[in-house]
Amino acid sequence: MTSNFLSGRTAVVGIGATEFSKDSGRSELQLAVEAVTAALADAGLSPADVDGMTTFTMETNPENMVARSLGIPELKFFSRIPYGGGGACAPVQQAAMAVASGIADVVVAYRAFNERSGVRFGQGPPPAKTQATSDNEYRSWVNPYGLLTPAQHTAMFARRYMHRYGATSEDYGRVAVLARKHAANNPKAWFYGKPLTLEEHQASRWIAEPLHLFDCCQETDGGQAMVVVSAERAKDLSSTPVYIRGAAQGLGPDQYQMVSYYREDLTRIPEVELCARQLWAQSGLGPADMDAAILYDHFTPYVLNQLEEYGFCGRGEAKDFIADGNLEVTGSLPTNTHGGQIGEAYLHGTNGVAEGVRLVRGTSTNQPDGVRNVLVTAGVGVPTSALILSAEG
Repeated sequence: MTSNFLSGRTAVVGIGATEFSKDSGRSELQLAVEAVTAALADAGLSPADVDGMTTFTMETNPENMVARSLGIPELKFFSRIPYGGGGACAPVQQAAMAVASGIADVVVAYRAFNERSGVRFGQGPPPAKTQATSDNEYRSWVNPYGLLTPAQHTAMFARRYMHRYGATSEDYGRVAVLARKHAANNPKAWFYGKPLTLEEHQASRWIAEPLHLFDCCQETDGGQAMVVVSAERAKDLSSTPVYIRGAAQGLGPDQYQMVSYYREDLTRIPEVELCARQLWAQSGLGPADMDAAILYDHFTPYVLNQLEEYGFCGRGEAKDFIADGNLEVTGSLPTNTHGGQIGEAYLHGTNGVAEGVRLVRGTSTNQPDGVRNVLVTAGVGVPTSALILSAEG
């Protein structure tokens, strides 16, 4: 049974980020400190108010160093979430659980890395991923055959989806074109002022067929942070609170990473559907109640699957749902209004959580009318997480 214990009891009251770039020119610790400082300022709080922190296992900035650098006196709570982008929403869930249960009062979720100028995930497994550990066991079945990078794994999944449902490279391209359209109007985005046409998408070089260059996210240097407090405390702060109506994690049957090759149907992503079930049960809301969505777009094909797993359209119908304009700012489900990870920045989805907050606050650079509830999702192909952010608790 899914509990509604968390629904509406906590709120995001602060968001902050550094600039997004290809070469930050400073340490990852400095990026983390800058992002947290900006989020606290947005919330109207100080480092002395913080008593909890949560982040990713991939984060190179340990909580004690961030706290020490900021002058945070003590932490009563700290936690980390694995699986890279699959954890995009889970640190916020962790923060909400800590606050709602009374373990902590002000919890900061943060992520910062030099993923473009430093270690680039898109270039293949780093040395730690070739060690003989149980975590890397699955790689022994795929690496010898040339499946080394996230794009190569996703390409196999995308090809199977195309075969099953008749999707084309142009269907994936429409996701990229929309992301770049939104990014072109977002001064914070890497591709600000640089829209993309479908013809340009189709003419871009192959990364791993059927993925073109513009089907892949924008590797980025930068930092992002969010501040979570109780719904009661949020009323006393100067910022506009955005309530956490639902928060979920999901690990599906026979789960591997990037692609779970041994499942009977490679076009399904059961861990995403598991998150959907939890969110709808927790919040009492459903797909029709979502006024906008931030769908994790490390690669364009997975946007289609998320639309189907969350129930916005039927199996194999996502390509038509997109082509009909539903993801536009004026459509039925405005999606990735910041430009997504394809157009704004690849920050393991944390910048998407921030955009969800802006959408509810009404401050997005591509703001749809009447946004009350926003779905935010995390990395697909790995154990994942998701949120519903709302104007009301």
